[in-house]
Amino acid sequence: MTVVREEGAIPALQAFYQERKEAIQKRLAEFRQVMQWTDGEVFAELCFCLLTPQSSAKVCWEAVTALKERTLLLKGQPPELEPHLRSVRFSESKAKYIVEARNMFSTDGKLQLKSRISSFYNPFELREWFVENVKGLGYKEASHFLRNIGLGEGFAILDRHILRNLNRLRVIPEIPATITKKRYLEIEEKLRRFATEIGIPIADLDLLFWSRETGWIFK
Repeated sequence: MTVVREEGAIPALQAFYQERKEAIQKRLAEFRQVMQWTDGEVFAELCFCLLTPQSSAKVCWEAVTALKERTLLLKGQPPELEPHLRSVRFSESKAKYIVEARNMFSTDGKLQLKSRISSFYNPFELREWFVENVKGLGYKEASHFLRNIGLGEGFAILDRHILRNLNRLRVIPEIPATITKKRYLEIEEKLRRFATEIGIPIADLDLLFWSRETGWIFK
């Protein structure tokens, strides 16, 4: 089936990118610095992505910030975390995911997340490992985490904002109700080809779509 895009949609997107390009590339440059931060700061990014399913990014980061300020992110148990996650959907389950992830990446009570990440040379293998081993992370969340620490700029973060834009631009014929691994990777490849076609890097395109939907560039 031939998919027809609205006339002028691509030039309009490219023009919008020129308006936002500097701010987007500055944000991506900030992400590339994250692995130079402490294990605790990298873990905070992981926790943010564990919280994001079906919840606002802004609300999730506010929750992570509240936990950090109370030193609960690195020390708290699920019943201590959960009251600070009430604005996030499925707060009880996500509090458990945070603690399970912290335990997974700790040795003798000390976080070793960065060394675990650095043991992988291939970002695709790294994403697979996170999806398979970190409870609460699917492909979207694992891709988001790796992008936010500067290691996933070739990945798609297929949240509702991105899918809506891909459908609007006829990159995909419809927004899927659910996304299997196979479907995720298929859409990601379509997005990768589309990004090449229009001359906007996939990581930039993600933030461009996000800012078009929300009005700002976040994470």
